[in-house]
Amino acid sequence: MTHKDILLELQGPVALIRLNRPSKRNALSDSLILGLRDVFEKELPDSGVRAAVLDGSGEHFCAGLDLSEIRDRDAGQGLHHSRMWHAALEQVQYGPVPVIAALHGAVVGGGLELASACHIRVADETTFYALPEGSRGIFVGGGGAVRIPRLIGAARMTDMMLTGRVYNAQDGERAGFAQYLVPQGQATAKAMELALRVAENAPLTNYALMHALPRIAEQPADQGFFTEALMAAIAQSAPEAKSRVKAFLDGKAAKVKKA
Repeated sequence: MTHKDILLELQGPVALIRLNRPSKRNALSDSLILGLRDVFEKELPDSGVRAAVLDGSGEHFCAGLDLSEIRDRDAGQGLHHSRMWHAALEQVQYGPVPVIAALHGAVVGGGLELASACHIRVADETTFYALPEGSRGIFVGGGGAVRIPRLIGAARMTDMMLTGRVYNAQDGERAGFAQYLVPQGQATAKAMELALRVAENAPLTNYALMHALPRIAEQPADQGFFTEALMAAIAQSAPEAKSRVKAFLDGKAAKVKKA
């Protein structure tokens, strides 16, 4: 990986992807967004990894869009810019492997849009969430209007953009921004732990969870049931699934225990 603002490290079956603009609080420039697209589209598919962790260098995960890049855009350029973000973050959400975001400090604006494209979010106690676009006379453009309400509901997102409300780590977990909350400085370690666990799953099951489940959730019930049946049939027919089920039936696989 040669992008100056992204660090990519392969740790066995897990790719650690780190935003690396700490002096700008990891603000998302066009170059950085396109770099992320290339990581998920070109770097990961042939790397052999089975899960990824996304985090940020320095004190913040990501403080949002680099506003210096939008000052001279007309409406047409703004439209194409938003669609470029959409295409890039599609590679995160619907890319080759599940992605766990390790959040700390600012998860603001475009940073929250990026985090919402990941499949699991781990926040530490320094994390805070905001959507300041409303106070700046702009609107979310990186898919946030679609993804963020699915996490926290449209009413909460509306409140954030109208009033500038900021959620701290504890309230953010309760609202649905993150599935895990850990002590300061431990988000990346927890995300790596989860990623290693995810990497042990059958690849086709992970694919179904990434690609089929969110689409089923958007379908009418009768279509969702049919899509589910197709995906279940495909997943259970895979050789790896057959060997795992056999191991369980033979008493060689761990059973689910109370947490």
